[in-house]
Amino acid sequence: MNKKLKTEAVDHLFQAVLTLKSVEECYTFFEDVCTVNELLSLSQRYEVAKMLREGHTYLEIAEKTGASTATISRVNRSLNYGNDGYDMVFGRLGGK
Repeated sequence: MNKKLKTEAVDHLFQAVLTLKSVEECYTFFEDVCTVNELLSLSQRYEVAKMLREGHTYLEIAEKTGASTATISRVNRSLNYGNDGYDMVFGRLGGK
């Protein structure tokens, strides 16, 4: 875990997120917390990660998501050398 990221304020944000009980509640909360572009960027990175794990090429991913090759490369680096957060979530979601 990144020591710069681990703060009381970030803990509070994550605790707040853990109280959300539905996708609709997530929309309500995240629309208040994030700008539209921030939320779209987060969701784009998640889609890129899913497609990388499914074996899609950078070109396919760029065409489907609109992500730049730099973004795809950054997500790929997280998948290969990060904290396994994406894979943890993918495993929990299964086929969803």
